[in-house]
Amino acid sequence: MKGNLYIVATPIGNLEDITFRAVRILGEVDLILCEDTRMTAKLLAKYEIKKTLRRFDAHSSESGRRAIIELLREGKNIALVTDAGTPGISDPASLLVEEIRRECEGGIKIIPIPGASAVTAALSASGFPASDFLFLGFLPHKKGRQTLMKEIAESNRTVVFYESPHRILKCLSELSSHVGERKIAIARELTKIYEEYVLGTPEEVSKILTERPEKQRGEFVVIVAPK
Repeated sequence: MKGNLYIVATPIGNLEDITFRAVRILGEVDLILCEDTRMTAKLLAKYEIKKTLRRFDAHSSESGRRAIIELLREGKNIALVTDAGTPGISDPASLLVEEIRRECEGGIKIIPIPGASAVTAALSASGFPASDFLFLGFLPHKKGRQTLMKEIAESNRTVVFYESPHRILKCLSELSSHVGERKIAIARELTKIYEEYVLGTPEEVSKILTERPEKQRGEFVVIVAPK
């Protein structure tokens, strides 16, 4: 009998934000694939889980993916986690899942174990319309970035994307040029001690972050109101 691949959502900050089912699955599988073994080891230690960890990230080779598939074919049950949130959302998990579905149809089961996601967490507390939204992941640094900014400016849906602390001020400047006085929200340090939402126009939000540099720390979720 072939093994199962479990796509397991993990906390985005607060280690208590994990489901009972996720803890059980992590304790039962033969192997856990993770982006950073140190990060995942901290989570497992909290729940007293001792398992073999193997690194799987954007730099993993095709041969590495083939080796994982062979383990599944041999009947091993494997969990795939990301550093934070749901695997496959702005991380390389989709490469492995796509390859398994292409080559192993009707054999290996791929089972999602749902849980935390920064996208839905940020939207739920933003006050912006969330029944219909566009998620763009991390915007490209250069090529295609301005095209996406124009798409954001023309969107009749709420737009959500991720931004790093190193580019957040530049991002707000670009948004100001493209969306003007439209309202935005930025959520940072979600579920952590310094969790915070800042709402206003891009210019207003930029002013707050410029005057309070400590607010530029942490990963950001940026939410732009519909046109």
